[in-house]
Amino acid sequence: MLTRFSPSSLPPSEPPHADAPDSWVDRLLLAGPGGEECLHLGAPIDRDALRALVDDQAERLAAAGLEPGGTAALRLPPSVAFVAALLACWRLGAQVALLDHRLTDHEVDSAVARLAPQVLLGSAHRPAAALRGFSEVEPVAVRLPDGLPARSGHALIQLSSGSTGPAKVIARTASDLLRELDCYRRLEEFPGEGERVVLLSSVVHVLGLVGGLLNGLHARAAVTVPERMTAAGILAAVAVGDRPTTLVGVPFHAELLAGAAAPPRLPQLRRMIVAGELVRPGLPALFTGRYGVPLGTMYGMTETGVIATDLSGTLHPAKQPVHGMRLRMVAGELQIGAPASPYPGLDDPTRWSEGWLHTRDAAELDRATGRVTVLGRLDSQVSIGGLKVDLTEVEQTLTALPEVREAVVVFEDGAIEAYLATEPDADLALVQDGLARRLAAYKRPRRIALLAQLPRTATGKLLRDPAALRTTATAAATAAR
Repeated sequence: MLTRFSPSSLPPSEPPHADAPDSWVDRLLLAGPGGEECLHLGAPIDRDALRALVDDQAERLAAAGLEPGGTAALRLPPSVAFVAALLACWRLGAQVALLDHRLTDHEVDSAVARLAPQVLLGSAHRPAAALRGFSEVEPVAVRLPDGLPARSGHALIQLSSGSTGPAKVIARTASDLLRELDCYRRLEEFPGEGERVVLLSSVVHVLGLVGGLLNGLHARAAVTVPERMTAAGILAAVAVGDRPTTLVGVPFHAELLAGAAAPPRLPQLRRMIVAGELVRPGLPALFTGRYGVPLGTMYGMTETGVIATDLSGTLHPAKQPVHGMRLRMVAGELQIGAPASPYPGLDDPTRWSEGWLHTRDAAELDRATGRVTVLGRLDSQVSIGGLKVDLTEVEQTLTALPEVREAVVVFEDGAIEAYLATEPDADLALVQDGLARRLAAYKRPRRIALLAQLPRTATGKLLRDPAALRTTATAAATAAR
């Protein structure tokens, strides 16, 4: 059952953006030489053009009734319009909730019922096809009669990806976003002024939004979104221009590029950075061997943004915490210092208590270096006949097999099940033989399903819901008959 986020149940607080410097959007995100390219979605957009678009959207939103301290929900695909509308809402002093444009109308209605925004900003046209990186849309602002003004000082409301269950409502203040941007500024290997980012991650989730879009604007690194999210389309986007270029995406994108046939020479490519889930063994070396640049990794959460990084690819699987991040281990769980709960209206001490955020991730923390190695979800540790099994270990063992591209391992009805993405001619007997040589019998899956592709969330994360995985496997088996 979904936990309803009820703004009316929250005590009054400072209005949104009260914790940030005055005019922070204009001073920290939109400032810079007018003719400087800052975005490229099909065509270059310079800072003068972006400022004019933000001005126009601010006028339209104000006409729709959005005021300082108001609330808006954005349901827009990746587009110049999305960027302009987001910055316009923040410039007006509103609290913004981001809804993935790929959600169904039913899911959007449910989210609106939970969040109670005063204005819903959607598109007048259908978004582009699935493999398109961006759309050209005309935003339409609709005033919602049951909407409520902000009852917390948060500037941003996001929904978690929902890969392991119902999405959580997560809130961040403007100063928290600026703190994260400062962390990126301190990372020498992260894209900076005069460089370029080719952004593959969704801009409604934390990596694409803050690490990609907002950091690009703040650090004056131009942000490019490929026209097509295929290997060829991504590589073509990198090839345009000669500025040092960093790819930012999720492990799925690195897998896609690592499998590209005969990629072109790309002297401008400096590295790729991925986050969102664990990288399978062998992928960093495979990617570097193919492109001659590091595959950097990051660990973070929607609740906090970036937590730790290995941008050079030399620490794998460990990562170094970013500036100011406080980490500790409690009963095998990694906890992150957080002065306030990121869950508005939800009092749950198993998620946040006494200044510490409970990540529900298992990890190892090196006392000498401060580096952290994330091992997987705590709930991935199950008991089989009284013996402990780490499902993450089983996944990593499977993805190390030559027959397996990706794997999701779940525990359902007292048994381990594995769902594998393989080539069409993959031999199940070879997979089982490889497991028999690498894992004790009690760790091996009772059921293994071979699929052409594994189901994913809207953000590209592997779906881990057992029912959805079984449905996918059943449909594939039926189609093969």
